[in-house]
Parts: sequence; structure tokens; C-alpha cells
Amino acid sequence: MSLLTQAFLLEKYGPRLNVDQMAEVLQMARQTINNQMSDGSFPVPTYRANGRRFADYRDLAKHLDECREAVEGV
Repeated sequence: MSLLTQAFLLEKYGPRLNVDQMAEVLQMARQTINNQMSDGSFPVPTYRANGRRFADYRDLAKHLDECREAVEGV
């Protein structure tokens, strides 16, 4: 996993991202993310805290790097 991707996300968003921030980074609609989390197909692990859903910046960075590797491998 790229430390550069991690550093970027940590600097811009902090150690955890809420659904709106994930939507911004992934360029997805918030509702799409919510739907995918509900049906278990969202590719980034998330957790609940105080009734809100979050993802760890390292997990999101790993997903972004895996997407890049998949495209480069084509």
C-alpha cells in the first residue's frame, strides 16, 4: 500500500472518513455507498461510532491502491 496515498488522505480528512468524505474521494453518490454498505458489497471496511458510519483512512488508501493496480495490470 502506498504511503503517499495514506498521507494524502490523513492530511486532508484525518484518521477516519465519514460517508460524505468517502463519496468525495471515491466520486460516488452517498446513497450508492449506503446501498452497498447495506448489501455488503462496499469494498472498504466501515464501522459505526456514535450512530455514524466511518472508514479508516488506511483501508480507503488500500482500496484506492488496489484499484490503480487493477487498471495498470490490464
